[in-house]
Amino acid sequence: MLPESLRAFPAAQAVEEFDAQAIVAGRHERGELTLEIAPEKIAAVCGFLKRRQSFQRLSTVTAVDRHPLSPRFEVVYHLHSLERNQRLRLKCRVEEEIDSVTGVWAGANWYEREAFDLFGVRFRNHPDLRRIMLPEDWEGHPLRKDYPTLGAR
Repeated sequence: MLPESLRAFPAAQAVEEFDAQAIVAGRHERGELTLEIAPEKIAAVCGFLKRRQSFQRLSTVTAVDRHPLSPRFEVVYHLHSLERNQRLRLKCRVEEEIDSVTGVWAGANWYEREAFDLFGVRFRNHPDLRRIMLPEDWEGHPLRKDYPTLGAR
């Protein structure tokens, strides 16, 4: 449900009208709107935002490791409407898996692969989910908080 403080933002209202169960939380700080989306709704919400709200550009997909909290990860999407010169950040809290948005933005392919490579977040239905920065035989995911940083002893 859309927090009362976000009702003044057309993009937030539009998402709530599209799917009243999609928004879990949100905030507006320092001129930036962030909506927390239910993970199972992310692909549909992204498709709606692209097709109906003119957020044509996906500028990045990344992750934040909240270890030891559960769910462990936040997957973060930065969207941009060139038509309105408006930016929108979406976040989803997940343990280790979420649906891919490559069906909405083909460019999500590399961003999702990077999040997989560095954090270990898996993207369901991704067309080619494999490492993009590290060798295929690399063990672990170096941006996880529990990744060893001191090397072998």
